[in-house]
Amino acid sequence: MRQTLWIGLAVVLAFAAFSYLNNTNLLATPGEGRPVLLAHRGLAQTYHRKDLDNDTCTATRIDPPEHPYLENTITSMQAAFAAGADIVEFDVHPTTDGAFAVFHDWTVDCRTEGKGVTRQHTLAQLKALDIGYGYTADGGATYPFRGKGIGLMPSLDEVLQAFPDRRFLINVKSNDASEGELLAQRLARLTPEALGRLMVYGGSNPIDALRARLPGVPTMSRNSLKSCALRYLALGWSGYVPAACRRSLVLLPVDVAPYAWGWPHRLVERMRLAGTTVFVAGAYDGGTGASGVDSGEEFHRLPARYAGGIWTNRIDRIAPMTRR
Repeated sequence: MRQTLWIGLAVVLAFAAFSYLNNTNLLATPGEGRPVLLAHRGLAQTYHRKDLDNDTCTATRIDPPEHPYLENTITSMQAAFAAGADIVEFDVHPTTDGAFAVFHDWTVDCRTEGKGVTRQHTLAQLKALDIGYGYTADGGATYPFRGKGIGLMPSLDEVLQAFPDRRFLINVKSNDASEGELLAQRLARLTPEALGRLMVYGGSNPIDALRARLPGVPTMSRNSLKSCALRYLALGWSGYVPAACRRSLVLLPVDVAPYAWGWPHRLVERMRLAGTTVFVAGAYDGGTGASGVDSGEEFHRLPARYAGGIWTNRIDRIAPMTRR
């Protein structure tokens, strides 16, 4: 009996020692260079997040504007890249005439003077709208962008043509498998080099459909991220990267990341070798989805010499910090 206990204790200690040595960063080589910066929706107007849910019209709660850019526009993307973004995230909806419009909301009611579901319009109808119409920072007393957003809603083709050498993360805003198939058909026309600069995320059904057609494109859905997290939690101590985590992107809230196996340097390198980029987002907020590393306080929670990705809504603030 005593011998069995000693054997069991030895096994536990050996496992603990192996797990520690295999995941400690004391023996890891930090990545080279600065973090990879992802600008969420380009350089955009920010908004307060109190009592935010998935149906909240964020245009009616913006902070006092500090710059003239509106999200998901060519100019906002230009400004984000100029500020130091490596990747820009943008949202797409199919149109009734077979194009993809770059716009965030499921309906046009919040940001524009229009009405109805975004995907139930032609591209020309969407381009005729004023996408700055609904923005206000003072409860509707003033609308600083009204009349300035007419014609600024771009198409997916226009974005890719405007930035032929840039990296993008495309957000599919539905859970319709046919949308993933349609987007895959469009992206399949790109050169291998251009396709290699893209990542796509969104609903599980369109992402599964796109991944089946374009298996080399890194993708992520809520289901794939959950599957990756659970499997890596169970197996990551060994250094193994589960299939659910490969050719993907991993979002980690800045307050959750330190609990991941191998954080930060070993985790980032493991995922990189599996074709996946790790992005640190803002502190976990219950899953409303848009929180980023947007302040100096959040940025300085990252470990020294961190070389993974950073998801931010304030590329103008965060990029200078990485250079310092």
